[in-house]
Amino acid sequence: MKKLAVFCGSSNGASDVYIEGAKNLGKELAKRDIALVYGGASVGIMGAVADSVLDEGGHVIGVMPSFLDNREIAHKNLSELIIVDSMHERKAKMADLADGFIALPGGPGTLEEFFEIFTWAQLGLHHKPCGLLNINHYYDPLIALFNHMTEEQFLHEKYRTLALVDNDPKGILDKFNTYEPPTVKTYITEKQI
Repeated sequence: MKKLAVFCGSSNGASDVYIEGAKNLGKELAKRDIALVYGGASVGIMGAVADSVLDEGGHVIGVMPSFLDNREIAHKNLSELIIVDSMHERKAKMADLADGFIALPGGPGTLEEFFEIFTWAQLGLHHKPCGLLNINHYYDPLIALFNHMTEEQFLHEKYRTLALVDNDPKGILDKFNTYEPPTVKTYITEKQI
């Protein structure tokens, strides 16, 4: 694994534990020589994970739509900042660059990014690991919802296992290193017809 996309909030969260967790992930990425691909902001958890990777001598690629440059305050010290035109382009670019995806705590945007990439894995559009770094039990309600979806037969058990979960950066990255994607039926696209 050479590059990992991290989805996370541009806010700090209610507790310092979220910033510390983001910094710990950044340190572990740099230690393993894994480049960070993220949303490009200098604020909140986004800024914390990027600063941590950079402080440890790692490589950071930010991807930011031009209209968010001022709102999310683009990080000026990144290894590379890619400006795109839309949120759709941001997600597509991050997906192209990354070998895997981790969601740190964040709001609806973080969840939307994670669910899109999770759905793409479920459809067989990629075979990259997807994980939730469950800092301070932030994702416990989402994990319970995944379990409920499975129990109610809206999510097959083999797809439930697409979401790797750990509360420790080392643990989640170790799971990524041993990840074996489930067999997923690949759908024919119009381009293939």
